Amino acid sequence: MRVLVVEDYGPLRKALSKGLREAGFAVDAAADGEDGLWYAQSNEYDVILLDLMLPKIDGLAIIKSLRDAGNPANVLILTAKDAVEDRVRGLDLGADNYLVKPFAFDELLARVRALIRRGYGAKSPVIRVGDLEIETAARVVRRAGEQIELTAREYALLEFLALRAGEVVTRTDIWEHVYDFDSSAQSNVVDVYIGYLRKKLERPGLPRLIHTRRGQGYVLGDAR
Repeated sequence: MRVLVVEDYGPLRKALSKGLREAGFAVDAAADGEDGLWYAQSNEYDVILLDLMLPKIDGLAIIKSLRDAGNPANVLILTAKDAVEDRVRGLDLGADNYLVKPFAFDELLARVRALIRRGYGAKSPVIRVGDLEIETAARVVRRAGEQIELTAREYALLEFLALRAGEVVTRTDIWEHVYDFDSSAQSNVVDVYIGYLRKKLERPGLPRLIHTRRGQGYVLGDAR
């Protein structure tokens, strides 16, 4: 899943970016509102972490611009304790949730995961596709009861496919949601990671989980 961090305080911006990457997210970061708005308008994000008091363009103006343009990205406001009016206005403008500084990083992760599930219409933190089970909070994957070890990138790809189970997911969709802005685009990188997943997930005697739709993309589970 791809997250944008818009925060002008350098230590916090770097800590959030590092923590989110270690948790398996693709992360872009901006230090002011102008760059943040450009990133948000130029890429598809599952969640935008947005400080309100930003140089150049403030967070409320960013929210308004995104919603006026029909941008559907989930926005989580990061705000100071005394900014009640700004929090209310931000929610009224179209933000999805807020978190008051200082906050625990584990709580931020939980809110990010909840917003991602909401964005894909998934209520439960456990995703099931056939005999595949994904615990999104613990990032644990099981097939037919057997736990499967995945790298952070493999897990991110599998979770994205699982949230859209039964749908054809294009390589472009995968790239835009699983890789960050600084990743070097290679024509076959998505196919390579699909291959890694297949080697780890497929079992003799069990149905194939990941299907290729030539010229279209990939489907996890039965295609709709």
